[in-house]
Amino acid sequence: MAEQANPQVRRVTLDRPAMGGYNGQMLIIRRERPEDAAAVADVHVRTWQAAYAGIMPGEVLARLNVAAWAQRRRDVGTAEPDHPFVTLVAEEGGTMVGFATAGPYRNGQDADDLDPRYGEILSMYVDPTRWGTGVGRALMGAVLAETAGHDWPELRLWVLEENTRGRRFYERAGLVPDGERSAFELQRAAGRLPVTLTELRYVRRLGPG
Repeated sequence: MAEQANPQVRRVTLDRPAMGGYNGQMLIIRRERPEDAAAVADVHVRTWQAAYAGIMPGEVLARLNVAAWAQRRRDVGTAEPDHPFVTLVAEEGGTMVGFATAGPYRNGQDADDLDPRYGEILSMYVDPTRWGTGVGRALMGAVLAETAGHDWPELRLWVLEENTRGRRFYERAGLVPDGERSAFELQRAAGRLPVTLTELRYVRRLGPG
């Protein structure tokens, strides 16, 4: 995987072509822009539906709404320069194929209670048709470069215990579970009890010790 260093835009040549007959192999990674909301939400929803099939109830995955998730990104201002978290997006031939969000650690996974002593990867999602092509590794490399200037001793993330594919990816990237666990409550349709899933915390040491 070849890279061109640039603080604003990273260009990566993928190791393998994408599935589905798409021939583009040059990946561009940059910061999210306000106009990216719909494309990012589309990747987000489709990746949830593929990655969490068999983990989350089918009814929950089926009712995910791209337009609603895109509007939520706009409302929260994920692409604004003063937002506490940075989202990097990956484009291939002008098509959004993945994104990752990182920033200060959220105590209790509460975005309003931040601990600037540690870093956190809040999300990393790759279009299912690009799994195994190197997009995820390129995004991880970009996240590590983006967070390098914060002097955080470690980078943390939460992943569903049953998400074995995601866990293998993070472990290959040098993250390991540290024993912390959390309950993720998934709301269902009205009148149905929520589903509680277990999340594990993974960490990657960035500094001495």
